[in-house]
Amino acid sequence: MSDLLIISLRTVLMYALIVAILRVMGKREVGELSVIDVVIFVIMAEVVAFSLDSPDKKLSHSIVPLLLLLAIQLLTSLISLKSKKFRDLVDGDPTVIIEDGIIQEEEMRKQRYNLDDLFQQLREQQIGSVREVSYAYLEPSGNLSIFKYEDTQPVLALISDGIIQSRHVKLIGKTEEWLLKGLEDVGVNHVEQVFYCSYEEGKLHYQLKNKYQ
Repeated sequence: MSDLLIISLRTVLMYALIVAILRVMGKREVGELSVIDVVIFVIMAEVVAFSLDSPDKKLSHSIVPLLLLLAIQLLTSLISLKSKKFRDLVDGDPTVIIEDGIIQEEEMRKQRYNLDDLFQQLREQQIGSVREVSYAYLEPSGNLSIFKYEDTQPVLALISDGIIQSRHVKLIGKTEEWLLKGLEDVGVNHVEQVFYCSYEEGKLHYQLKNKYQ
């Protein structure tokens, strides 16, 4: 069998295999890919390129790494689903870039995010001035989420999957002691029982995990 025919058959096979793997991995926008997703896709591309560039090598030398990468991605997705700490470690947390019309210079430096990037993303959302913005969050995906004063303001999760989000508590001008006392007042004595909690319209709103309801 000629090398050209082998490469053609492998191209079709790899195409079908990659499509199947992506379907198993689930639907996600390109801009929402996690760091792990990006790394896996880069390695997958290299594996496929190796398969097509070396028709004399066994096809299993490419299929096995692809299936292993799929297993790694599914495992990390499962861990991310179960562990907020792992999600924060891998994906990071949203960062407040603009607050009450004021650019947060220190946060921009931490994220290596410059003014040109900021103003470009503001223009893309038809925002003419930072003074129009009450809050702007730089998401882990790199997208900028913008809230103007006339918009419904963002609600921060004070507790996510049983873990207090200390930075969010501080952003609303409260303390962890205040949060714990507020939960005790409504009969919730352990943070680990709370799936989600926020502070809206002067009240704590919470949802317990299914096993505690």
